[in-house]
Amino acid sequence: MHSAIDEQILHHLQEVNTQRQRREQTPGLVAKVQALKRYQQQRFAQTYADLLISPRYQGAAEFFLQELYGPGDYTRRDAQFARVVPALVKLFPSEVVDTVLRLARLHAISERLDTLMAEHLDTEHISAESYRLAWQACADSESRQLQISLTVAVGESLENLTRKPLLRHALRMMRGPATGAGMGELQAFLESGFDTFRAMKGAAEFLQTVQAREKQFAAAMFKNSAP
Repeated sequence: MHSAIDEQILHHLQEVNTQRQRREQTPGLVAKVQALKRYQQQRFAQTYADLLISPRYQGAAEFFLQELYGPGDYTRRDAQFARVVPALVKLFPSEVVDTVLRLARLHAISERLDTLMAEHLDTEHISAESYRLAWQACADSESRQLQISLTVAVGESLENLTRKPLLRHALRMMRGPATGAGMGELQAFLESGFDTFRAMKGAAEFLQTVQAREKQFAAAMFKNSAP
């Protein structure tokens, strides 16, 4: 079972690397992708402005904003990650590995869609109209729906982790070994996600809100109207 999970995670990480190589081979594409990521992070902040000031949901909204919608460069982290996937599967509990698998799959599809959109942008200066046109040019409704489903699935996985009382202690105990194995950033993501979702005391409403608003946004993009 672990071998199959190894292969799936590595497959998704390879797709991410393929997208990075594709961008580097096209002049100006790296800058367009970074501009696109910044625009999408700003869009998320606007769409969830109410959750970002909510006493209950602020932490989770900020976690999604930085970890799932952020414009950060994770090249070095992913390269380290790919080298230690077999160790990860052996070191972490199966519930944690499942979370990582969903995260890797989301990472891969998001990077592919970002590349496709950026290829349809004429400039790094993105407007609502140029964003909409680039979105429509990709014409991939199925992948967009999968992206939304995976975003929610990552949240559901983190929520499930909080239901296991001993897991937080186990994560803390794994901090040293994980860092020593080159998984310090992944460890930090898992601990932060666990603490954020536990503090929320129930993520169902938050995740339902994210799913509904993202589906509404996607539908608006495909209907030639701004959300």
